Amino acid sequence: MTDISTTVTVRQATHSDAATLIAVLVEAFFDGPVADWLVPDPNDRRAVYRRYFELVLHHGLENGHVDTTEDLSAVAIWYPRLEPSPKGSLEYQPALEEATGVYAPRFTLLDAVFEAFHPGEPHHYLAYVAVNPGQQGHGVGTAMLGQYHRQLDALGMPAYLEASNVRNRELYVRLAYRAGPPLILPTTGPTIWRMWRGQPGAPAPAAFPASGPPPRRRSL
Repeated sequence: MTDISTTVTVRQATHSDAATLIAVLVEAFFDGPVADWLVPDPNDRRAVYRRYFELVLHHGLENGHVDTTEDLSAVAIWYPRLEPSPKGSLEYQPALEEATGVYAPRFTLLDAVFEAFHPGEPHHYLAYVAVNPGQQGHGVGTAMLGQYHRQLDALGMPAYLEASNVRNRELYVRLAYRAGPPLILPTTGPTIWRMWRGQPGAPAPAAFPASGPPPRRRSL
C-alpha cells in the first residue's frame, strides 16, 4: 500500500531493501543515551549494531510489518500485539548473543525490561522507527507513521512504543501518544519513556494501560 504526504511516498518494505534499511537503522541509532549504555565503546558499536539490526530487520520482515519510503531514507518496524505472545523460540538468545558478542547481557537486559512493562491490552507495537540522519527534521518519519496511524485509527486499534529521549517523547506526544510512567534502565542506564496512542475519538484520555503477560519484544 502506498501513501503520499507532501513529497514523502510510503510503501511496505521487502527483503530487497534490507541492506539499505539496515544502514539507516545503524546510523539513526548510533548516537544517544541507549547506544552509549548498550555498547559503551564507539569503536565497537558500528559493527555490533550492523549485526544486531540485520537480525532485527529480517525478523520484522518475516514476522511483522515494515514500512519504508520510496527513497529508502526511513524505516518503521511494527508488530501486532493482539494477545499475549508465546515465549520466544529457542533460537532467539543464541542469535542475539552471536550478533552482540560481549555486549549481549545488556541487550538481553533491555529486552527483559521492555517485556516486563509491555501493556497487556491489544495494540500494535512500534518496535523501531529510524530516519537517515541527513533527512531528519523534515517530516519524513511523521509522514511514514501517519499512514500506519490512519490504518490503526480505522480499526480503533491503539499503538505503543518506547521513546529513548525527551525530544522523541515530545514528538510522539504531538502524534497523539500519551506518556506513561518512565523506565530507568539498571546500572546507571538512561530513562525510557513508555508511550501509548489510544483509540481515536475517545471523549477523554484513558488511563495508561497496565502491563500484562509480556509479549517478547523481538522473539525469533
